[in-house]
Amino acid sequence: MREHGGNLDVAQQRFGGAAEDWIDLSTGINRVPYPFVDVEPRQWNALPSRSDIESLHHAARRVYRTDAPIVAMGGAQTAIQLLPHLVPRGRARILAPTYNEYAGLLSAAGWDVAEVSDLGALAGGDLAVVVNPNNPDGRHHDPHELLALLPRVGRLVVDESFADAVPGVSLAPEAGRPGLLILRSFGKFYGLAGLRLGFAVGSEPDIAALAAMAGPWPVSGAAIAIGRRALLDHDWASATIARLADDCGRLDTAARSQGWTLLGGTPLFRLFDTGDALAAQEKLARAQIWSRVFQQNPGWLRLGLPGSEAEWSRLSAALSV
Repeated sequence: MREHGGNLDVAQQRFGGAAEDWIDLSTGINRVPYPFVDVEPRQWNALPSRSDIESLHHAARRVYRTDAPIVAMGGAQTAIQLLPHLVPRGRARILAPTYNEYAGLLSAAGWDVAEVSDLGALAGGDLAVVVNPNNPDGRHHDPHELLALLPRVGRLVVDESFADAVPGVSLAPEAGRPGLLILRSFGKFYGLAGLRLGFAVGSEPDIAALAAMAGPWPVSGAAIAIGRRALLDHDWASATIARLADDCGRLDTAARSQGWTLLGGTPLFRLFDTGDALAAQEKLARAQIWSRVFQQNPGWLRLGLPGSEAEWSRLSAALSV
């Protein structure tokens, strides 16, 4: 298992407490989730119908502003797992540093993998991967810059797992072009990661291949019902985008009081140079607030945004010690 946030079991082993005692800021998951939705009994006790799945696809297309083929999956991670098998093995080029599953999965599947530091170096790859906005530093690229890569790579995969709060960066409206594949996460922005829902949007051949690999029931009936309701709730999404923008400023101010430097981020997480991330993580962990550190960058600490005022107060108190 590669290093990821959300590893509260590690926090508990080291610092004690039950899972419910902790504020988990080690992920980019919205801690003010979409309100609970009642699910009809049939969504639990019957297999999802084709019309149910298509209604979810329709909702996703509206939100992502696309008419391209789309397939729902058990989180964006499922699409990432299938990616090495979408096309014949060759040269994979990944814009890094970024989400570590891409390099690991492609290498294990026999791809020739190289991590590069600028967009131009992706040229010549049979498979080129860009996470936009990027995890963990939040850098993002203009959609036109990414489209300019299409003639220079075999397949361009753009992971937009953190794009819901910054919809202007999305290439989903351009999906359907040959060689372009967009991955979207549902659980992060809507705060329902346990639902395991995500989407792949792209050309007809790519989406058909992913759908075949995912099988006849790629998502649950409950995920369909809740996901459809949430995706079509534009008022909630607009209010959430505004709240997250305000909360980013609040977290950045708190970090500056510690002498930390903001390196980047998205409206769902911030990345700071703390000088000594392990010491900063331990300081927060003693107040049962979990954060993300990076072995290759000992100064980097990534923090998600607290949700309730009680969580903000606990973070403030932990930082003031």
